[in-house]
Formats: sequence, structure tokens, C-alpha cells
Amino acid sequence: MSNSIGEKFRITSFGTSHGKALGAIVDGCPANLELSAEDIQKELDKRKPGTSSVTTPRKESDEVQILSGIFEGKTDGTPITGIIFNNDQHSKDYSMFKNTPRPSHGDFGWMMKYGNYDYNGGGRGSGRVTIGHVIGGAIAKKLLKTKGIEIVSHVTQIGDIKAEPQEFNTIKENIEKNPVRCADLKAASEMEELILSKKSEGDSVGGIMETIAIGLPAGLGEPVFERLDGDLARILMNIGAVKGVEIGLGFDVANHTGFEINDEYQIENDKITTKTNNSGGIVGGMSNGMPIITRIAVKPTPSISKCQDSINLEKRENEKIEIKGRHDPCICPRVTAVAESCTAIVLADHMIRSGFIHPSNLEL
Repeated sequence: MSNSIGEKFRITSFGTSHGKALGAIVDGCPANLELSAEDIQKELDKRKPGTSSVTTPRKESDEVQILSGIFEGKTDGTPITGIIFNNDQHSKDYSMFKNTPRPSHGDFGWMMKYGNYDYNGGGRGSGRVTIGHVIGGAIAKKLLKTKGIEIVSHVTQIGDIKAEPQEFNTIKENIEKNPVRCADLKAASEMEELILSKKSEGDSVGGIMETIAIGLPAGLGEPVFERLDGDLARILMNIGAVKGVEIGLGFDVANHTGFEINDEYQIENDKITTKTNNSGGIVGGMSNGMPIITRIAVKPTPSISKCQDSINLEKRENEKIEIKGRHDPCICPRVTAVAESCTAIVLADHMIRSGFIHPSNLEL
């Protein structure tokens, strides 16, 4: 089972939804980065449960403890270990699923592949394991900030409700004003109503999130394999609920001609830019210095309270199931923190690999 990602800046995730703890080991962060538990906690608070009516009511403080890798307020070049202990598990809610896989969950695949499957809350396959992504991403974001790189993720669509485009600074400001983390405040209110209506019906709804990274140099990534867009698509698709990834115009490129969407170069204030950014900041597998823009499609939370059809693997017969417990009617608002973190992990890795950040000592 693979639980690590990254080459120079590498994240290893551990733990389960209803086990004792979850966390991550971050290897490859250079020494002398000022880092505290508060830096990581700030990012974790964006994805923790029980913060609003549009998230699961499971109450977890998700308070991180740093076990290694920091000395006198700075990273020391050794692996950084962050851990969070679970406090509000209701494992009894899942005992009925020991032999009955839940629709659109990973249960059946786990049972067939591993046999020994922790069915409590989905075990290692739960969305809660993205705590490790966010611990790693928080460190990556702090590292990138030393080079003036910022990353923000926001919800652009819930169900059939679409947000109007907003400027980067407006996005940063407005997503903190509503629980949906949408920069279009009018659309955010409508999205919240839709999520709550699906919640009252025992159902769920999906959506789309956009992530924007600014301040990057040109030349990150490789032209054939280990392309920057390929690595971003890979890590974003590794978020459990994601079913689609777009970069720049994405699938909309099929609706245009080359002349319509080619990003023409220009020199503006002695800086090389492009007149448009239809490529989303990545051309030929490498960054071109423009904002990197990705979008992910997130499916509706499969844990819903409506009666559904499944099977009993022990009895080899069809069976009706009802999923009880505490679940998000829409996972999108909390996934924004995960998307930011995943993007940061890849960009930090490539910044080190391309020589823009010293691999051993940030002061060099």
C-alpha cells in the first residue's frame, strides 16, 4: 500500500478515521524554516469537522502535536512528524458494514484486495486521512511563502449553482465570510441553502473547487515525465472524493481553435507575461510564471441516510442498508484546505528539485 508522495519534499501519511490517531511525516523540508504548531493548526482548522451546519457534526478539535523536526522554532532538516489524536469516534455506527459494502465507497475494493479491512468509518480509506495531506501542505505553504508564493482554493460550484469569477484578493477575503468558502457571496448563500436542503432529505451534493497559485517562477516541472501538470493532476486525483481534474481551460479547450486560446507572450513593465492564461500557468509540462489554476470535481458524499441496495458478502445475498452516523452533506468546503495543501506539496517539491529552494538549508 502506498502512503507517501513527493520526491525531494516527501509526505508520508498514517492513521485511520476511528483509530487512535492520524498524522504525517514530512521529509525533505530544509532547515531554518520558521515553523510552529500554530502554522499547521491554522490550515487544519479549515478542514476540521463540526464547524458549521454544512459539515458533519462530528466534534474533533484536530489539535496537532509536533513530535520531531523543529528545534528552537525552526526546522532542523530532520523529518517533521505531526500527529492528531481522535476523540469523537462512534465506531458502533459502522458494525453493520462488516460484510456489507456501502455504495460508492471503497469498502468492496478494500475487502477484495486486503481481506483484513477496518470498516469503522472507512478506516484508512476515510476522508479523515486527509489530515496528513494538510499537515504536509501547511509546511509546504510556509516554505513557499518565503519565496512570495501564495495558494488559495475556493468553491466555484455546488450542484447547479455557479459562482461568478472574482479577483485573487477578493477570493482570499470572501471565502472567510461564509461556511461554503465561496468568493461570490450571493452564490454562497444559495449554495448553503442547497446543501442544507439536501441534508434535510438525507442526501448530499457535490461541486467544483478552483485552486490558484501565484508568484511562481517559470521552469518548474519536466517536459516529458514528471510534468508539473501531471504531478498536480496526480495528487489532486488522489483526494478520495475527486472524480475530475482540469488545468487552465481544461475540457473547454475542445470548444475553441488554437488561435482563440493560444496564450500570446508580451513584455510588460520589463516582465515576460502572457496576454491570457488559458493554459493555467503550465505549458509543455513546465510553469511559465503565470498563475497556476486547477479545478477539481468532487462527488456528493456517498454516506447518505436514504435506504440503498447493497449485498451481504458472507451470506451472498442482496441486502438493504441505511447509513447512520455523522456525515457531511457536502464535502466541498472542507476539501478546499486539502486542495491547497496538495497543490503546495507538489509546488514545494518542484521548487526544491528545480533549485529555487536549497534542499538542505533555507538560508543558503
